[in-house]
Amino acid sequence: MPVDRRVRFLDPPATSRFVIRRGSLDALGKLTDAATRAERVAVVTDPRVGRLYARRAIASLRRAGMRAETVVVPHGERAKSAGVLAGLWDAFARLELGRRDAVVALGGGVVGDLAGFAAATWLRGVSWIAVPTSLLAQVDASVGGKTAVDLPQGKNLAGAFHHPALVLIDPEVLATLPARHVRAGLAEVVKMGMAVDAELFRWIEGHAEGLAAADPVWLERAVARSVAAKLAVVRRDPREREGGARTALNYGHTLGHAIEAANGFRGLLHGEAVAVGMRAAAALSVHVAGLDPRAQARQDALLDRLGLPKRMPPMALARVLRAMSSDKKGHGATPRWVLTPQMGRASVPRPIASQLVRAVVLRLGATERGRV
Repeated sequence: MPVDRRVRFLDPPATSRFVIRRGSLDALGKLTDAATRAERVAVVTDPRVGRLYARRAIASLRRAGMRAETVVVPHGERAKSAGVLAGLWDAFARLELGRRDAVVALGGGVVGDLAGFAAATWLRGVSWIAVPTSLLAQVDASVGGKTAVDLPQGKNLAGAFHHPALVLIDPEVLATLPARHVRAGLAEVVKMGMAVDAELFRWIEGHAEGLAAADPVWLERAVARSVAAKLAVVRRDPREREGGARTALNYGHTLGHAIEAANGFRGLLHGEAVAVGMRAAAALSVHVAGLDPRAQARQDALLDRLGLPKRMPPMALARVLRAMSSDKKGHGATPRWVLTPQMGRASVPRPIASQLVRAVVLRLGATERGRV
C-alpha cells in the first residue's frame, strides 16, 4: 500500500541556566548535579587551563557525589579537529559515559566548541556544562549552543546546535588570563555593541581604559552585559535561520574567519582577527549600507584604545579571498557580509562587489603577491 505522508517532529525546547558569580567554580558540582543529575562527568580541558583549575573543578564534582575524570586536549585552535574529536569519543568510551552522564568544557572557546560538539555527538547527545575561562568564551562562545570543529577548508564547518544545560561563568578566573587574550575577548564585546546593542557600545567607550587594563569590576560588568545582549538575540533566533536576527552576530566574522583559515589558524587570536574583520565591515557599511562615517571612526578608535590590531598579517589577497569563499555563511563561492546601517543594527548578510572587497582587504594588509 503506497504511503506519502508529511510528519512534523517537534524537538523538545532546550533550557540553559546561566550563573555569573565570583567564586562559582567551587560550586560546579552542586550546580552540575542540579542541572543534569549525572553520575559520571568527563571534564574536558587543555594543559594550560587544566593546571590552573582542573583540580578545583574535579574536587567540586566529586564532593557532589559524581565520578569525575579529566580529559586533556591540545591547546589552541588547531585542537578543533576531527582527529581530536575522535580522541574524545575514545575517552568517553573508556570512562563508560552514559546517556544520563555529562561533559564539562573547562576552558576557552576552543575547548567549549570541541567538547560541546563531542557531547552533541556522543550517544546522539549527552548533557554538557560550559565553564568558560577566557573573556572571549564568557561573552560570546558559551552563549547560544553553537559547537563545532574546523576543517582544512574552513572554520567551524562541521558542527551542531547543542545548548549546554548550565553555563557557569566565574569572573575570578580572568585574573590569570594573559593581557593579549583579554584584549581579544574585548573585540567580541565591541562586536556585540556594533551589531545589536548601541548602548553597550557607548558603555564600552566610557570604560575602555579600565577594560583594557583588565579591571575586574569592569570586566565582570562587560561579561554580564554582553551575555544579556546575546541572549536577547539568540532567544529570537535559536538556530541562526537564514536572514534571522542571529546572523547580525557574525558582524566582522566574514573576513575574520578568512584571516584565521588563510593563516592556518596561527598568529592572530580569534578576537584579533575579528577586530580586523570589523574594520572591514564598517568600511563596507559606509560604502554600501549607509553607515555614518563618524560611526566607523568611533568603532576604529575604540578598537585602537583597546589595543586591537589595525591590519592582518601579510598574506596573499588570493589566499584570503579563497578562504572567504569557503566560509559556511556564504552562498556557494560567494561570501556574504553582515553590514550595519546604524550602530547596533546589523543587517542580513549580503554579497558585496568583489572589486570593493578587494580594495578594503588590500587596505587592511593583504598583498597582491605572495604565497597563495
